[in-house]
Amino acid sequence: MTTAAYQGEPGSNSATAARALFPDSRELPCTSFEQALDAVTLGAADVAVIPVDNSAAGRVADVHHLLPESGLFIVAEYFLAIRFDLMGVPGATLDQVECVRSHVHALGQCRKILREGGWRTLVSDDTAGAAREVAELGDPRHAALAPPAAAELYGLDVLRPEVEDDPDNTTRFVVLSRDAAFAPHSGEPTMTSLFFCVRNIPSALYKALGGFASSGVNLTKIESYQMGAGLNPSRFYVEVEGHPDDERVALALHELRFFSTEVRILGVYPAHPHRAKS
Repeated sequence: MTTAAYQGEPGSNSATAARALFPDSRELPCTSFEQALDAVTLGAADVAVIPVDNSAAGRVADVHHLLPESGLFIVAEYFLAIRFDLMGVPGATLDQVECVRSHVHALGQCRKILREGGWRTLVSDDTAGAAREVAELGDPRHAALAPPAAAELYGLDVLRPEVEDDPDNTTRFVVLSRDAAFAPHSGEPTMTSLFFCVRNIPSALYKALGGFASSGVNLTKIESYQMGAGLNPSRFYVEVEGHPDDERVALALHELRFFSTEVRILGVYPAHPHRAKS
């Protein structure tokens, strides 16, 4: 049986994504992204299901810094439609609510109803954890913004359903494994994730990425981050459309390596069908 680790508690969006990807798996909830990745590295889990960005809130903090350092490989991606309900203890009403709890990203994705209610907010480690906290408090003045599954799981009433600002709110998850299971070069839509560190020379990034432009390879993501005290060259996490064995991608990677001190492919995996819809 596959063991899937994720950050958060049962009932969270990460738990929903893990269940959709691995319906017959054993779930391993973790308190942090780092703990979920470590669970795979140490063999306590086979895969980790980690959110990397959200259509409304942007990238998930720290994840792109952790991915290259984890030593794990991306083997799949998954797009999950995000829904949040405002929920409270049984019998509570909207008029009684004074404080709303949730993860910082969920609070940022439900600003309209928070402004409408004029409630103060408290940040929780996890959306489902916020629902659990409200259930444990048993106080009608406290409510939670959490996925619909959390209401049933923790015995809460839905005070208002689907309160997310954007009805197209979507989070992208990646699946990480200890082993590099690169997708075959079959002509099917494929994504390649990689990490690189530029040489410390003028215009290094411009030159390193020039091969993608001249080869007509689409970069769908580029994230930079600094290691150490800020005196070292920047490191970059990049996602491209295509397979490393594609002639155009291979040419772009050749040029990238010439202007980089390190290039490491983190994953080659099938593009999720959601990309075609976008």
